Amino acid sequence: MVLPLLVQPEQLAHILEQGSNEYLILDISSSANYQKHHIPGAIHIEPTALQCGIPPTPGKIPSEQQLAELFSSVGLNPDKHVVVYDDEGGGWAGRLIWTLDVLGHQHYSYVDGGLTAWVTEGHPVESKISSANATIYVANIDRQPIAEIEDIIPNLGSADFAIWDARSAEEYQGEKVFSKQGGHIPGAINIDWLELMDPARNLRLVDLEQLQERLNAAGLTKDKTIVTHCQTHHRSGLSYLLMKILGYTAIKGYHGSWSEWGNLDSTPITNPTLDRN
Repeated sequence: MVLPLLVQPEQLAHILEQGSNEYLILDISSSANYQKHHIPGAIHIEPTALQCGIPPTPGKIPSEQQLAELFSSVGLNPDKHVVVYDDEGGGWAGRLIWTLDVLGHQHYSYVDGGLTAWVTEGHPVESKISSANATIYVANIDRQPIAEIEDIIPNLGSADFAIWDARSAEEYQGEKVFSKQGGHIPGAINIDWLELMDPARNLRLVDLEQLQERLNAAGLTKDKTIVTHCQTHHRSGLSYLLMKILGYTAIKGYHGSWSEWGNLDSTPITNPTLDRN
């Protein structure tokens, strides 16, 4: 059975009941949550393994060697359909899907609501550590899904280009500062990643039709190249994932994110907080 990009917990539960082993289920929750309970058979990936971890831009993608070691250890091969989930509403899962795109791996699904929906709605869990059938995975980075500063600055103000800033409104306005400078990239549209998940529905994604209307009204339309970012391209993993689900075709994740942009003296910045003072 070919799973859709967005799969509901009950769909996956039905497949697991049938004993299917054609999917590689990757849990990118906290270690504590994975050890407490996870989807049966899920292999754990520590969220930080998806980032290089090197200051001042810890969110940048790891090297090809590091990615090869990571995905070999979890048993990835080019033909495997990967099922991804986390315990926070989709940020880390989206970052993982972006990473798979960077590696050219297109067979994947996201479990709507992740571990929160799975556990709350009574689907089976296990606590034993699942062992992977290790593979020899060759990682080749495709730069197309990756945004760098040089992809952004020349396009600022272009009609066919937009930026989705998935940080909080306080970060966007320059009221909360986690880099040398606060504020946002000029022209960036701010929609907080937390507004993309529905706590009343166990952290499932918000209504997709209504979200598309909101994105259109904000100028984040499908005919544009859209770069999404946050502080380290973790929260913007969810905005990237949602655009994939909605059918956007020209999306890039700015892996340097604000930890890079806000720590440089050469990047243009709009800071409404300073403008008010």
